[in-house]
Amino acid sequence: MRTNNIFSPKKCFLLLLTITVGFTGCKKFLDVNQNPNNPDSAAPNLLLPTVEAAVGQVIGNSFQVTGSFYAQYWTQSTFASQYKSTDQYSLTNSSFDVPWRIIYQSALINSQLIINNSTAGTDVKGIAYLLKAYTFQVATDAFGDVPLTQALQGATSGSPKYDPQQAVYDSVFNYIDKGVALLQVPNTASPIGTQDIIFQGNATKWIAFANTLKLRAYLRISGKDAAKAQAGIAALYQSNAAFLTIDAAIAYNSTGGNENPLYNEMASPVLGKAQNLVASATAVRSMLGNNDPRLRKFYDKVPTDTTKRGDTIAYIPQGGYLSNPNKKVSLPTALVGGNPQLSASALAPVKLISASESYFLQAEAAARGLAPGNVNDLFTNGVDASFVATGLTTTDAANYIAAAKDAKITGVVTDTLIKRIITQKYFAMNGTQGFEAWTEYRRTGYPTFLVVSKVSTLAPGLKPQRFLYPNTEVVSNLNYPGTVPSITPVWWATK
Repeated sequence: MRTNNIFSPKKCFLLLLTITVGFTGCKKFLDVNQNPNNPDSAAPNLLLPTVEAAVGQVIGNSFQVTGSFYAQYWTQSTFASQYKSTDQYSLTNSSFDVPWRIIYQSALINSQLIINNSTAGTDVKGIAYLLKAYTFQVATDAFGDVPLTQALQGATSGSPKYDPQQAVYDSVFNYIDKGVALLQVPNTASPIGTQDIIFQGNATKWIAFANTLKLRAYLRISGKDAAKAQAGIAALYQSNAAFLTIDAAIAYNSTGGNENPLYNEMASPVLGKAQNLVASATAVRSMLGNNDPRLRKFYDKVPTDTTKRGDTIAYIPQGGYLSNPNKKVSLPTALVGGNPQLSASALAPVKLISASESYFLQAEAAARGLAPGNVNDLFTNGVDASFVATGLTTTDAANYIAAAKDAKITGVVTDTLIKRIITQKYFAMNGTQGFEAWTEYRRTGYPTFLVVSKVSTLAPGLKPQRFLYPNTEVVSNLNYPGTVPSITPVWWATK
């Protein structure tokens, strides 16, 4: 699916992408506000792209990597070592200092500045509310309880209290509603236009984003608060809500600092294009079992001299870097920004919500009896969108659905139907939405073929259920609630 608005090197705010990766250079563009709980002021039209770029940095780099390891798309290379602790499930509090800082200081604080600014247009303020909702949902899905009511206000001199996840989700729905209401008021004075690097100020697309985000959020809590989810989804559909049919994504280019954030880090002098990310047997074997042609779109082939099969997708078990020394393993492709040796990786978009995900969310809501819609058509649209996004065709998708064992949805019981919808969503998110795939696994228990990493340091059979609070909170927030183990499920998790 197409993405929108490739970055322009002429816009100084885009240096944020380099800064948040390398932590050097023109730091002022990232640190528009030094204290995330004591906002200053700045021009709204300059702050919006900073917010969007910050969200892209988190979703496209740190959360993408950790999510893709936990979702078992990727595992640690046998030739490098950067993500051994991730594969071992042994990340520490300090592992999350940077994404937490970007979430609060660069994304949420600047969203709030836009919202508080009396000169901000209805379009930029509406978008800021939606980005605030999106970011808080990501934060609470990752960490559990997070600062909300006292955050971004300076209410406790840098020590905001932590609010329960349920309250954070209530706020997500509230922010979405406020954002949509503002976007429904035309802003003719000074529209945001191309400074919005996701939809170029297109209110219709942003409202579709809002509706899709709200559907995602209601389904996320449906196992914990079924009544609220049912009522919320019913109201959403009664409003004749339109949902995303294109990716909500940030596009990048190869001009200094404007690259895909994962590639930007891998190609930095610190890492020197070392290849840490390789194909996990978990995802590859499951896709091979469905004869999925997207496999070669997500992973590069490895030349083989010892078989007659020619080039192949080579993989190792999750956490198998110790037991497979010196084995050449397939890399994530440039399409997903995962190969630092290929400059085309710089161009891979970061997807906040994909068109494919939008259709699968609608299919699940219909399958659960929470919304109207033809499940088969929505499911097919989800697979189609994924195939087209990789450069394949809807004909390829139709052939796949007809043959793949995990794509049969007719004549099956509801539980199997849900399982196959989520499993196909998992395949579609390979390499692009790793955090969301892992989050959906935590919510639903699907797909069922995920295993425990071979180098896990957790008790037998356990896998991570959340990220750890950052060390910066441990040492500086007087209301820090204490370390919550990574194996503790978040509030909405029922599987």
